Parts: sequence; structure tokens; C-alpha cells
Amino acid sequence: MSSVPVTYGESSITPRGDYAHCNADSTCVQHWERYTPEEHALFARLVARQMALVPGRACDAFVQALPHLQARNGIPRFADINPRLKAATGWEIVAVPGLIAESAFFALLSARRFPVTVWLRKPEEFDYIVEPDLFHDLFGHVPLLFEPRFADAMQAFGAGGLKAQGQHALQYLARLYWYTVEFGLIRSTKGLRIYGAGILSSAGEVEHSLHSPQARRLRFDLPRLLRSRYRIDAFQATYFIIDSFQQLFDATAPDFTPLYAQAATQPEIEAGALLPGEVDEAVAVPTVAI
Repeated sequence: MSSVPVTYGESSITPRGDYAHCNADSTCVQHWERYTPEEHALFARLVARQMALVPGRACDAFVQALPHLQARNGIPRFADINPRLKAATGWEIVAVPGLIAESAFFALLSARRFPVTVWLRKPEEFDYIVEPDLFHDLFGHVPLLFEPRFADAMQAFGAGGLKAQGQHALQYLARLYWYTVEFGLIRSTKGLRIYGAGILSSAGEVEHSLHSPQARRLRFDLPRLLRSRYRIDAFQATYFIIDSFQQLFDATAPDFTPLYAQAATQPEIEAGALLPGEVDEAVAVPTVAI
């Protein structure tokens, strides 16, 4: 598997990681004791950088859950996080060697098990990495699994993914994941906030997503989103804004079959495009917590 390109979003990359000792469900052992002092220090530096950026920019649920990771001093043990996560929402995190097949990914999500990559980027990749690593998965994704409605939406996404595999609809489900779980924005009483893991684990995209005049910020529109293309090698040109995690759950839980059929008959929309009647909802937000 390590030499076979795996589709990630709308590009294909060859995954990193040791796949030789995977379990049947694609999980593996974290082997926390094998992380080097240099890796712990690098992880702590990544955490410190993002912790300086998220106040006033990340959604409250994310910020409030960060202490559960206990990640300021180095790479946490997954086994230490799981009791707190299970008590909060019934989820657990499981170790995986890297990118895994869609079927395994969806199966884990549907069982409330979130896959976290065990390998960490190199120092020269501090500012940018194409493939999700330990820092992206743990810091970016896991905090919101402590939020009940978001956690439910993630499980519904996994169940929907298992069904979509038989409908030749994975490209549409990938777009939903990309524009919400990875790069989603949410309204708050204080302005727009970030909940997408791809933004929250990136130093540059935090500011870009909220303030760049080159980005479009559109209200969440599921049929439109399913037709919207994106790229993985640049900051996003389009972001979709939800009003609440309840809205995200309500959009994720239903049967998507009619929407897949509708999207297949309509033209795709290029990243950054603004359609007739759409409003770019760029909103200035505070840069520090209120």
C-alpha cells in the first residue's frame, strides 16, 4: 500500500508511513516510546505557534477543548486522551500509519473511532506539508470531537461514506469533508470563526481564511458545495460558512443519493468562482479574544 497513490481530495499523492504492521482495520500501534526528543520538541513548537494564533479566530468549542490534548510539552499518548474523549462524546482516537483507504476511513468514523497519523513532519516541513501528519490530525481534528453535535456529524459522515462507495459518489463526499471538516468557517456572536482542521493546523491559512481579499466566504449551500472544486497545494479560494454544528449535522445525516444524482447532471464550479446572486460574506473579525 505504501507505494500505491491514494486519492486525497482532488489530487493523488503517495502516502508516507510504515504500512507493514497494520491491523486488518488499517490501525496500528502508536509506539509513543519511539518518538525522539527532537520530535517532541518539534511538536511542541508547532503547538505553541498555533496556540498564539487561535484565540479570537478559532471557534469557542475548539479553544475550550484544547487543554484535553495536554500537548504543550510534546507528543501526547493517544491512550491518555481517550478516557476524556470517550466520556465527552463516546469517541476514541486510533493510530494509523498515514493515509488509509476510503473504506477503512469511513468504517472507523462510523464506529466513532478517529484515525490519527503516527508520523510527524520533518523540521524543514514546519510551515507546510501536503499529506496530513500527526500534528494536523491531533491538533486540528481531535479537539472538536469533544463537541457533541460535531462528533455526531462526523459519525454520520462515516456512515454516508460507506454508502457512497457503491454510488460512484466519493468525489462529492470528499468535497463535503474538505469544505467543512477541513476548511470550514462558522458564525458566532463575535464574527466568523474557524472550525476546519486544515486551517487550524496551518499558520498562514488562519489569517487568509478570515481576512484575505482573494478568498470567497459563502453561506453553506450543500448542493453548491458538492459541485465546487478545490486544490490541495494552495490556500483555499472559497470557504463555506455554517451557522451552527447542528446545521452541519442536519446536512450530513440525510440520504445524499438525490443530491449526488443532481450534482452529476450539473457543471462543476471552479474554486474561487462567485455565481450570479451569491454574496461574498467577508467579515472582519477581532484578532484577539474578546
